[in-house]
Amino acid sequence: MSEPTEAEAANELMRLAKAIAHHNRLYHAEDTPEISDAEYDALVRRNEALEAAFPHLIRPDSPSRIVGHEIAASPLSKVRHEVRMMSLENAFSDDEVDEFVARIRRFLNLSDDAPLDFTAEDKIDGLSCSLRYEDGKLVRAATRGDGEVGEDVTANVAHVPDVPQTLRGDVPAVFEVRGEIYMAKQDFAALNAAQQEAGGKIFATPRNAAAGSLRQKDPAITAHRALRFWAHGWGAASAVPEGSQFAMMRRMSEWGLPVSPDLVLCHSVEDLLRHYRGIGDRRAGLPYDIDGVVYKVDDLALQGRLGFVAKAPRWALAHKFPAERAETTLERIDIQVGRTGKLTPVGRLSGVLVGGVTVTNVTLHNRDEIARLGLREGDRIVIQRAGDVIPQVVENLTRDEPRAAFVFPDHCPVCGSEAVAEEGEVDVRCTGGLVCRAQQFERLRHFVSRGALDIEGLGEKSIAEFLELGWLANGPGDIFRLKDHRSELVGREGWQDKSVDNLLAAIEAKREPDAARLLFGLGIRHVGAVTARDLMKRFGDLGALRLAAERAHAGDADALAELTAIDGVGPVVVEALGDFFHEEHNKTVWDDLLSEVDPPPYVVETTASAVSGKTVVFTGKLETMSRDEAKAQAERLGAKAAGSVSPKTDLVVAGPGAGSKLKKAAELGIEVIDEAAWAEIVKAAG
Repeated sequence: MSEPTEAEAANELMRLAKAIAHHNRLYHAEDTPEISDAEYDALVRRNEALEAAFPHLIRPDSPSRIVGHEIAASPLSKVRHEVRMMSLENAFSDDEVDEFVARIRRFLNLSDDAPLDFTAEDKIDGLSCSLRYEDGKLVRAATRGDGEVGEDVTANVAHVPDVPQTLRGDVPAVFEVRGEIYMAKQDFAALNAAQQEAGGKIFATPRNAAAGSLRQKDPAITAHRALRFWAHGWGAASAVPEGSQFAMMRRMSEWGLPVSPDLVLCHSVEDLLRHYRGIGDRRAGLPYDIDGVVYKVDDLALQGRLGFVAKAPRWALAHKFPAERAETTLERIDIQVGRTGKLTPVGRLSGVLVGGVTVTNVTLHNRDEIARLGLREGDRIVIQRAGDVIPQVVENLTRDEPRAAFVFPDHCPVCGSEAVAEEGEVDVRCTGGLVCRAQQFERLRHFVSRGALDIEGLGEKSIAEFLELGWLANGPGDIFRLKDHRSELVGREGWQDKSVDNLLAAIEAKREPDAARLLFGLGIRHVGAVTARDLMKRFGDLGALRLAAERAHAGDADALAELTAIDGVGPVVVEALGDFFHEEHNKTVWDDLLSEVDPPPYVVETTASAVSGKTVVFTGKLETMSRDEAKAQAERLGAKAAGSVSPKTDLVVAGPGAGSKLKKAAELGIEVIDEAAWAEIVKAAG
């Protein structure tokens, strides 16, 4: 890459800061990474290179200054670390390790032949966690968070068997252990198998599984996950009884804390690299995932002299492993349909061993990725286990061979409905919705949920049971025909006369549902609860809305103008409505449902209140209600619920984690209240 100009460097640093922050949030806060570790590391290294070349352009939000990610939206309470939890600098080559050691010698003014020892231990791929012990007893556990503030996971860590509640022997009055919560490969595979059987979330990596399992609001969920822990250091301590890293780790092991079984003491760069390669050779057979080896200066006095840079200690380095690759044949491309209708191509491979694991399947992500790589059935490809877990295609070795291109389907392979990608999106989705077997469970679960028809007693387990029995095969209209199966249902496991009658009574009570709730319950893409209410306020009944959507889809300018004139309804919503009613399967489901229910004309009833006629914006995390419920409350009180703060805004209701909207409200001098004050306004209006 040619040397960028100063303006080009500034623009690229801005883009990198945003991209890395985005991926930090997905990895650290949401446990759902969308790129591999190698791709992430490449972004970080590019940012470092630009900052080294243009130090005057380093941004206040530079990734080089930030550890982890802010946890503003976490349901767990926050903990401020007494001593900041840092990250580590990375190395990817032997030369970088050699330079790391040389840099330490220069900083300490040590000659090349002066003794300088290091510890080396495998870098477990887990979630950073601190354990605070007072008088040998565990009093608090916290995640790293952004390094300054983490999440309190004390109740959850109590269910991790590797974490001792009381330390053995002579322990300092205060000692904060730092280490990693992780999940073994075997336990990860078992968890995903159980999740798949139960229709739950499938975790991408053991690290994501460990993080998602530990960061649960309900400790009972953590208790059923096989989490483990090992220590690699310490933070706040009233005393440190040894003078070296290696001796301290041995002492911590004596106290009852698990440490790496591969922790060794090294006396030279050659020793470090020899240990790195030795672990690399055994890595595939280890029962847990590691992504490198960590080197630390052994002498604690020297660690103190070396100190820290912006977000990492000068005396430590993570030597990362390269992603492992292998060559194989792409035998077949299958299309899977997810619960939200997304069509995902999956490559079926000739089995190949990569990092000790035989890989037979690989995600191809979307049609754009297939086109980018020029993939066709029969191609020879190179795959790697990104982050050493998720297989991905990195190269097509036979893309120049004369063969027809793969044709991505334009109809759902499950239900035959049209499959389309919205403008600006790469994902192709089935428009069949409620008639698509791949989507039925999720769509029906949404249909009966609290924000939609709110049918009490018809939960996920019951929906799954009725689908398996074939009683809901035609869509939500079948819910209202469950009464025809009463005699078959009574006596099944968990069903007695009373529970069956209660369910059927709850269903019958929804024969005249709120039209906006019914529309929202259909799960039309981009039609949320608020948009559904806005549409029904304009059209009054569902038949008029359907007619307008069909006319707009056919190109009727007047219908399009009528729809887009509704506040909050733009071309994307109109297109989604048109696609829904253009699909014959959806019209069949719609007609069938309306043969069973009779929603009355939609009328918005308002109550005079202190906010009648005002514009209200909700921001931050609402703790006692959903955002949609809050907006519905505002509408019932005669207020308009807006999505952004402007000079026209009269009131902002701010919950924890409120950010830019709260700042803008302060700049504009707009009144701000908390959720409790909003509840008082609602209560006063009766």
